[in-house]
Amino acid sequence: MRDFTDRVAVVTGAGSGIGRALAVELAARGARLAVSDVDDEGLRETVRCCAGLDGQVRGYRLDVTDRAAVLAHAERVDADFGRADLVVNNAGVTLLASVADGAWEDLEWVMNVDFWGVVHGTRAFLPLLTVSRGHLVNVSSVLGLAGAPMQSGYNAAKFAVRGFTEAVAQELRADGVPVRVSCVHPGRIRTNIMRNARNDGLRDYQAVREHFERSVDISAEYAARAILRGVARNRARILVGADAYRTEILTRLLGPWYPRVAAGRVRRPVTSTGRRPR
Repeated sequence: MRDFTDRVAVVTGAGSGIGRALAVELAARGARLAVSDVDDEGLRETVRCCAGLDGQVRGYRLDVTDRAAVLAHAERVDADFGRADLVVNNAGVTLLASVADGAWEDLEWVMNVDFWGVVHGTRAFLPLLTVSRGHLVNVSSVLGLAGAPMQSGYNAAKFAVRGFTEAVAQELRADGVPVRVSCVHPGRIRTNIMRNARNDGLRDYQAVREHFERSVDISAEYAARAILRGVARNRARILVGADAYRTEILTRLLGPWYPRVAAGRVRRPVTSTGRRPR
């Protein structure tokens, strides 16, 4: 898919961040867009950003954790556009909490959005992608390549996205289904994900968030262009940012020993109990 002109692109989590940047970039390249988000205001702003560009755009309020709603969304996109050529399951959230202190419901929340949202979108749109010989893109993370303290829920979801996507790609290839599949692993990107994170028991969450924002130097727009470049080149794994490349190299070189090296370099945030999780 080297030319996106008149292609029908479906993007979830399009209300901000990488999702919005992808929508704007695709619209500028002449794609027809079905963008969705649970954030009504953010979604309206994305539609406004895309409306003056070359492509047609429609916005849909969608909770990707609701399986029935995602299945209905695929049917609606088919009715509105008649096809789907590119599907990007991008919607995501994060949780900063230790395994010991994190709330069960917050762990379920991040898994439902980040993992089950991808599963729902994949299952719902595969029939349309099969007909169009299209491209499926599932967004994992650099933390789908390596574990990190205080990110167990996010790690679990993003590792699951990676494994699920790789399995889907193998099944489709084995069955001769003409759908291309990519898994995206962005590093630290300038988005609102940390601002919207749940942070059970983190007394110094504000400092953690500010440190993250100071250390980020990659824009969502850069990430969007990198993702579409990977799609155009039919990359099975799309890495975004130098830290993503470093992490992949580290895990390949060190194998099962990388967690020891990583743990020694990370300062763990303080929990509400006043201790650093062990």
